[in-house]
Amino acid sequence: MKKDDRLIYLIFTAQQKLRTYMKNVLVKENVKVTTAQAGILFLLKQKNGQSMSALSQVLSVDNSTLTGLIDRLERSGFVRRNSNPGDRRALNIDITDAGVKELEKAKAVIRRINEEIKAGFSEQEMESFKKVLQHFTLKFNKSAEG
Repeated sequence: MKKDDRLIYLIFTAQQKLRTYMKNVLVKENVKVTTAQAGILFLLKQKNGQSMSALSQVLSVDNSTLTGLIDRLERSGFVRRNSNPGDRRALNIDITDAGVKELEKAKAVIRRINEEIKAGFSEQEMESFKKVLQHFTLKFNKSAEG
């Protein structure tokens, strides 16, 4: 078998296949949020009332992308925007009861897919894989900053 060193291609292809697969499974399981929206709900469940800028920073998305995600979550009744008492110009985002329920549905599907990813690999292989992914995050976060 020929060695394939097109790492960027392999990473992007794997990411796209995973996104498509996750989207299809979430739809099939009647989950109404995307993985990105589930990420926001997860962060809000951990610490409710976060600001848009705090969420944007943690998720590494720009403000316009986050605004669109929050708009869709709000229209679905999964989050609420509230005034920040310390800054009239800022908004805090709160998860609703419906958002918590939707998050639990999404988490069950995401956990199952996570197990599917690990299937067929040894624990050592998975640890190596996680190490590579964590290294990517550190390496390219630094290069983006300066």
